Amino acid sequence: MSGDYHKPTLFDGRRIEANVGGEDPAQLRRAAHETARALVDRGRQPGAEDAVARMVAYTDEHGLDDVAQLWSRAAADSLPGALWRLSLIRVLIRQDPEGTAIAFERGVAALATADAVIAGAPTPAGPAEISELVDRILTGVYSGDLGIALDRAAAFCRILAEGTVGEADVSDLVDDVRATRLTTRAARLSTIAAELAVCARLERAGSLD
Repeated sequence: MSGDYHKPTLFDGRRIEANVGGEDPAQLRRAAHETARALVDRGRQPGAEDAVARMVAYTDEHGLDDVAQLWSRAAADSLPGALWRLSLIRVLIRQDPEGTAIAFERGVAALATADAVIAGAPTPAGPAEISELVDRILTGVYSGDLGIALDRAAAFCRILAEGTVGEADVSDLVDDVRATRLTTRAARLSTIAAELAVCARLERAGSLD
């Protein structure tokens, strides 16, 4: 889930450096939580559709570097932690939409759960459809029911984790290196799914910060 990214100069209309300041942990934590809440609150204001679209697509233009600086050290069971994980998932899909779509469809076929329904999985789930699905989920995070959106994101990651395990099993026969990489990715996706599910429960309880 990494790559070469362009460093942005702006985030939500302000320089990230101004939000983060120094390396004081308390200051970093405060900046992470304040910016995450400000973005979610902004998305719920009337007429915020364009702003939400820019937030969803932010990493397309700017990459992950400054988003990582701001949110990557936030606790997994927090709003900035959830937004960071969703940013990672979106970048992963944008880097390899075809491979992601194959893994996702394999996961849907393998799981005997309601996750496909919860995620709102399209049929068929090609590269364009998967990219659009993730953008819809992120739009819901910023402007819809946050608890529902986080549940959808968790279901999406569970499906993708299962499908990635299947891809690793197939690759194990011909490419050990790729199989190992996919197994590691599947484990990370499974962990992210569990973390997002916790965030969804916290949000419904009114305690996600």
